[in-house]
Amino acid sequence: MIRFTPILLAILYGFAMYRFSAWRTRRELDERSTELADPTLKSMTDKLARALDIPRVRVHIYEIDPVNGLAAPDGRIFITRGFYRKYQNGEVTADEMASVIAHELGHVALGHSRRRMIDFSGQNALRTALAMVLSRFLPGIGVWIANSVTALLAARLSRGDEFEADEYASALLTKAGIGTSPQKSLFLKLEELTQSRAGSAPAWLMSHPKTQARIDAIEEHERRWLGEPQKT
Repeated sequence: MIRFTPILLAILYGFAMYRFSAWRTRRELDERSTELADPTLKSMTDKLARALDIPRVRVHIYEIDPVNGLAAPDGRIFITRGFYRKYQNGEVTADEMASVIAHELGHVALGHSRRRMIDFSGQNALRTALAMVLSRFLPGIGVWIANSVTALLAARLSRGDEFEADEYASALLTKAGIGTSPQKSLFLKLEELTQSRAGSAPAWLMSHPKTQARIDAIEEHERRWLGEPQKT
């Protein structure tokens, strides 16, 4: 029984972290967000709503500066104030903002948002268990190995989710009559908009796929939907 104690402790820790993270995220978003009230963007979200056959798509502004969009575990969609400011300044078009919202709707529809919260807790539990076990055999570097393994796992899971949400968004934008061009043009702007230096990092260490890989995947979906031969 004693040998299983670290694993049981890690599971309990992961569950506690999940509950705490969900509560903290919900409170943070409630306190620092307001519903988006922009007539032009509302016309975009109305198109998405009609394509989904739902009354409306509700979007909130999250009052932080980093350029980002996110889907909360409870299904709410958020655009950061920094991202909305880029739109107000003309650096991002309304169609491109619609592509962000469609992408986040994909995360909700595919269950990524809630699963990510669970994954986060599970990764913490795995990290704790691995660190406890490996430190017995590899003192000094066991914790480092545990952190590296869980970081790589998290990045791989996140990249898979991004590709899936991209495909969902492409289909939704196409059905809504907006098309995928804004989706692809925004990807080309993202590194500059976010002032990212991730371009120098290996793709397998990044939580988001490489820009060109995302565009290639979207174009491959379009060819498949149109019945055209796929690239080899």
